[in-house]
Amino acid sequence: SSGINAEWPLRPGDGLIIRKPVKVHSRARVRKNAEARRKGRHMGHGKRKGTANARMPTKILWIRRMRVLRRLLRKYRETKKIDKHLYRELYMKCKGNGFKNKRVLMEFIHKRKAEQARSKLLSDQAEARRKKV
Repeated sequence: SSGINAEWPLRPGDGLIIRKPVKVHSRARVRKNAEARRKGRHMGHGKRKGTANARMPTKILWIRRMRVLRRLLRKYRETKKIDKHLYRELYMKCKGNGFKNKRVLMEFIHKRKAEQARSKLLSDQAEARRKKV
């Protein structure tokens, strides 16, 4: 033999080199598994290798949350739902981890606005009382 590997493409006997058909390498099983994973199968404690932080970094979660909260604050400021002073206060609260999510922030804003409206109403009534006397 002249140093070539005569095992794979050759068929012994007739002296011809014949290419064998390519073996099937189906991804059907992989697709099926991926579909199951999308439903949350095979994702339990026993299947995990990395730390929780390696699997979904807390930093990325933080960045997402900040972007959501800051976008909401910007929108509220532009539509005049909050003034620049409240905006700044809430922005800094967000930065200091004051709000767990968007819903909590919105509830806080509604509560604060109701509070401001109530105090304004009371001060207006007091002013009217003073003017009447």
